[in-house]
Amino acid sequence: MSTGTTLPAPTSTSPTARQVWTRARGVVLGVVILLTGGVTIAVINSGTRHGDLDPRSADPGGSRAVATLLADRGVSTRVVTTLAEAGAAADADTTLLVAAPDLLTDRQQKRLHTATEHSGGRTVLVAPGSPSVGTLAPGVTADPATSFHSKLSPDCDLPAAQRAGTADTGGFRYNTTTGSGDTCYPSDGLPTLVRVPTAAGNGDTVVLGAPDILYNDRLDEHGNASLALQLLGSRPHLVWYLPSLSDGSRSDSGERDFLDLLPSGWVWGTLQLFFAAVLTAFWRARRFGPLVPERLPVAIRASETVEGRARLYRKTNARDRAATALRSTTRTRLAPLVGVPVTQAHAPESLLPALSAQLQNHSDGQALHSLLFGPPPGDDAALISLADQLDALEREVRRP
Repeated sequence: MSTGTTLPAPTSTSPTARQVWTRARGVVLGVVILLTGGVTIAVINSGTRHGDLDPRSADPGGSRAVATLLADRGVSTRVVTTLAEAGAAADADTTLLVAAPDLLTDRQQKRLHTATEHSGGRTVLVAPGSPSVGTLAPGVTADPATSFHSKLSPDCDLPAAQRAGTADTGGFRYNTTTGSGDTCYPSDGLPTLVRVPTAAGNGDTVVLGAPDILYNDRLDEHGNASLALQLLGSRPHLVWYLPSLSDGSRSDSGERDFLDLLPSGWVWGTLQLFFAAVLTAFWRARRFGPLVPERLPVAIRASETVEGRARLYRKTNARDRAATALRSTTRTRLAPLVGVPVTQAHAPESLLPALSAQLQNHSDGQALHSLLFGPPPGDDAALISLADQLDALEREVRRP
C-alpha cells in the first residue's frame, strides 16, 4: 500500500546469538558447576561410603564397628538387600536384622513376618514406626510421641539389658498387648525396647526404638556396645537386611505407584510445604480487590513509559495488543483533523470516508481500512512496518 511517503526500513528486534549467550551464561555456568561437583563427590565416595546402618560402612552413621566386634566373637555377618534373600536366610541359627522396616510395603511386611514367625531365630527391627511394627511384631504398636531422652535405664528383667545397663535406646516408644516378653528402657512409662517371643521354639522378635547403639560413633558410649552385641550375637549367623527401593518384590501386588516409593514422612512433609506456600502467598499478596490508581511520586517522561510498555509487549509476544494500541491512538488523533468526533473515531463508516476525502493520494479505501482496522501483524517486522505506516499517514494528514 502506498501512502505517498517513503517509509523507513524495518528494524530487527530479534536478539542476536551474542545477546542470548550473555543473558544465559550465568545460569549455564551454575548448572555446569553443580553437575561437576555432584559427579566429583559421587566418584570420590562411591568406593568408601555405603549408608547409614550399613555394616560395611566406616562412616559415623555406619555399623562396621559392631560387625567387626561380632566377627571377633565368631558371628558371621552377611548383607542382603532383597526380601527373597532375607526370607530364605531366616532359621533357628540366624539373627535377621531389618535396618529400615518402614521402607517395606504392606505386602513385603506380611511375607517377611510369615518367613520369620516359625523360623525359631531372632528378628531385630530397628526403629519401626506405625507403618510396619504392627505387622512385623503383632501386638506391638508405635506411640505417636517419641522419647525426649536418648540415654535410658533398662528397668526390666531381660538379661541382656541388665548386663548392658544404660544405653541410647530413646526414640520410638511402644505399646504392647502381648502377655509375655520383655519391655525395657522405658521413657515416660512406655518402653523403647520390646522383646516378643514367637510361636515356634526359642525364636523371638526384638523391637528397638532407635538405631543409635549400632552407629560407629555411638558404640563406645554407655552400654551401647554390650547391648548391641548381646542382641545381635545370640546366634552364630547375622543377616543384615537393608531394604532397597529397587527390590522387585515391591511390585508383586500390581498396585504399586509412585507414592509407594516415598516414605510416609515425605508425603506429610510435602503437604505441609504446600500449605506453607499458600500461606506465604496470602501473606505476600499486595491487593485482594480491584486496582486503585496511585499518584506517582515523580514525573515520568512519556518516552520512557512508551518504551517500558513496548518491552512488556515484546516480552510476552503480545503483537496483537501492541498493534491495537497503535491503531487506536492513531485513529483518536486523526479523527479531529478530518472533522470526525472523537466518539466516532473507531467507527470505520465514519472515519474512513472523511479520511479519504482529506487525502488526495489515498483513493483506495480498502487500503486505509486494512491499515487502521486490519488484522494483527504476524511477526515483529510486520509490527514495526505497521507503526511506520501509521506514523507516515498521520504526518500526511497533518501536512498543510
